[in-house]
Amino acid sequence: MKVSKIMTRDVTLLNPDQTICVAASLMAEIDAGALPVGENDRLVGMITDRDIVIRAVAQGKSADTKVADVMSKEVLYCF
Repeated sequence: MKVSKIMTRDVTLLNPDQTICVAASLMAEIDAGALPVGENDRLVGMITDRDIVIRAVAQGKSADTKVADVMSKEVLYCF
C-alpha cells in the first residue's frame, strides 16, 4: 500500500506559539484528535488531545499555555 492512498492532503497546521485553547477548538471544529505543528515550513511537532489533557489540564496549566509547551517533539514522518 502506498502512503498516498491513505494520507491527508489538506492538512491544518498549528504554530507552536498558538495556545492549547486554539488547538482544542480547532480539533473540535475539524473533528480531529491530533494536529501537526509547523514553523518556518518545517514540522516541529504534533499535538494531540491526550497531550492537552495529560500535559496541560492534569497539571493545572491554563488555556493560554503555548502548544510548544505540551506538544510531542519527536515526530517520525515521510514525504
